[in-house]
Amino acid sequence: MTFALRWAHENLRMITIIALLSFAMAFMFLMMLHGTAIKRVSVVVDGQELMFQTRQGELQRILDEQGITVSEHDRLSHSLDAAIQSGDRITITRTTPVQLTADGETRTIYTAGTTVEEALADLNVTLGEHDKVMPAKDAELTANAAVQVVRVTKELGEVEEKVAFDIVKKNEPKLLKGKEQVVQEGQEGIVIKQLEKVYEDGVLVSEQVVEEKVQQESKQRIVAVGTKNPVVALSSSSPNVDEVMKNGINFGYKQVIKNFTLTGYSAGPASTGKDVNHPQYGVTSSGAKVTEGRTIAVDPKVIPIGWWVYIEGLGFRRAEDTGSAVKGNKIDVYFDSHNYASRFGTKSGYTVYIIGPKKPSAN
Repeated sequence: MTFALRWAHENLRMITIIALLSFAMAFMFLMMLHGTAIKRVSVVVDGQELMFQTRQGELQRILDEQGITVSEHDRLSHSLDAAIQSGDRITITRTTPVQLTADGETRTIYTAGTTVEEALADLNVTLGEHDKVMPAKDAELTANAAVQVVRVTKELGEVEEKVAFDIVKKNEPKLLKGKEQVVQEGQEGIVIKQLEKVYEDGVLVSEQVVEEKVQQESKQRIVAVGTKNPVVALSSSSPNVDEVMKNGINFGYKQVIKNFTLTGYSAGPASTGKDVNHPQYGVTSSGAKVTEGRTIAVDPKVIPIGWWVYIEGLGFRRAEDTGSAVKGNKIDVYFDSHNYASRFGTKSGYTVYIIGPKKPSAN
């Protein structure tokens, strides 16, 4: 007994080591038994579930055993080196490569989405209110499909624009011809325009006016344009300003005036207030007897009495008479027949050459 106790005391360390080794070997044996035990496992690939039994304990070995391949971009619910327990459910989601262009760069990404919209949500790509996507959100994805996100921003701004005033010219008979006088000064208007600028990926692509507001109305510039012919003191000594050929006769003239108005008159009471029994019947203010084809009534301030003129389209006539209604650029042409004078009416736009006291002749 004493020998046995002494031996045990002397070999206690060895006994402890042997006991620990035995325990470890037993534990490893139990683990081996547990690891090689039959397990029921399910694998879901893109929604399709496969259930089977296996003695493998690591996910990679289980997938190899079942002939299921995965790529580095596929999404797994467990890591490939994970220890799988009986009853575990492993999910595998396949991904598709997409060429995504957004925010100034193009990169290849892998997504589990099947449409453009699902892919953008899967990749956490947020879209602004006005952003554009190509192709359309509901388009189905194919491998290496190109998806572009265009960032669209809109800016509102105001711009002030001046509006030119209109210039209105009005004839003024009291102002000499060739003269102009400002009656009212013009004023520019001011318009406030609200502009909307549209940018795509930071580049301005459009600009349009969305609202206009008149801040100040423009005011017309009104200019009076003189139509009054200047009073020219003509005399027989006044030089001719030019020569002209009319009806085969070449003659010089001292003045040419455009836009004369012609009317007709006769010697009767309707035109002169005198009947055939009046002692001055048919006598002009110059004392000459009225003669059709020669006599005209004029404003002496424009055409001197006794002077010959040439009326374009009518011929040579002599200024022999006056009238209260004959003022300025107006000529009353004498006709023997009152009815014809009435039918002659009023004619405008005639050009008159003022010649002088002597009638031009072919010789």
